[in-house]
Amino acid sequence: MRVLVATDAWRPQVNGVVRSLEYLASEAPSFGAAIDFLTPSDFRTVPLPGYREIRLALASAGRIERAITRMRPDSVHIATEGPIGWMTRYVCQTRGYPFTTSYHTRFPEYLAARLPVPPKWSYAALRRFHNSSDGTMVGSPTLEQSLKAHGFRNLMLWSRGVDAELFRPLTERPLAFPAPVFLYVGRIAVEKNLEAFLNLDLPGSKVVVGDGPSRANLQSRFPQAHFLGTRTGKALADVYASADVFVFPSRTDTFGMVILEALACGLPVAAFPVMGPLDVIGKSGCGCLDTDLRRAALAALQVRREECRAYALTFTWRESVRQFLDNTRRAHGVQAEAARPLLANTC
Repeated sequence: MRVLVATDAWRPQVNGVVRSLEYLASEAPSFGAAIDFLTPSDFRTVPLPGYREIRLALASAGRIERAITRMRPDSVHIATEGPIGWMTRYVCQTRGYPFTTSYHTRFPEYLAARLPVPPKWSYAALRRFHNSSDGTMVGSPTLEQSLKAHGFRNLMLWSRGVDAELFRPLTERPLAFPAPVFLYVGRIAVEKNLEAFLNLDLPGSKVVVGDGPSRANLQSRFPQAHFLGTRTGKALADVYASADVFVFPSRTDTFGMVILEALACGLPVAAFPVMGPLDVIGKSGCGCLDTDLRRAALAALQVRREECRAYALTFTWRESVRQFLDNTRRAHGVQAEAARPLLANTC
């Protein structure tokens, strides 16, 4: 089985969407499947206004159709609702190619945090985008219920995993900060609600890993916090292993892969009781969810690190990829043991 994934989120961006797709490509061959990509690197790009780290592709229908014809996938999966996503959707619809989508980002809430755009307008556009597909993959049951309430159809669960070999507890802390260490990892932007963490009256140290349009402003306003910039791979794992509590202040994330990375390093989580933390932490006892984030952060100090690690090991990328491939076949009515080339007669 061969799947072409069209995505506006791609390297050098560092986020959950990109990491999910990278692990999807690396694990798919073990299931006899292959993943090809259509990304901004295949087109001319321009910087996103106000967020120059993100490049918007100047995608054309002709380029996308030629790519589909050349790669001859069994299915097309549209991972994002950006220029590549919308243009790929147009090509699939006009040519009758089967396609699925995934809902990674709560754009209506993100957009409303930046501009006076009513969420119902954004939801109407996204509903039109996703409901035209054969199925839309979502990361959690809470997101599934939320989208159903907004009129989305054909929703399928696609959970995430964690690299438990890379992200693991260490006997010694690679980084030395005054304890206890409260850590945030993620994009530094208004929608991440990072001020809710930085404003907390907490003992010890606050450490922030990541970059984004709000970094300069927040770093100047909160000089007592340690801003380490973007970290990846072992450098990121070392930061997790050097902390005591992972604080996740976002109220708009659909999942929160950084939560799994923190847990895999034995790090308990403090967060609001909202989508993402509710689904990942749930009743596991590996974190504290509270409308009072300070109370949650302090209570999380009492959680046993061994329990966090054991719980994180139940989330694997292999199971995540199996879900993705099963969803793809089910969306197009193809049995797992007898997948057929769905685009063979249309390319």
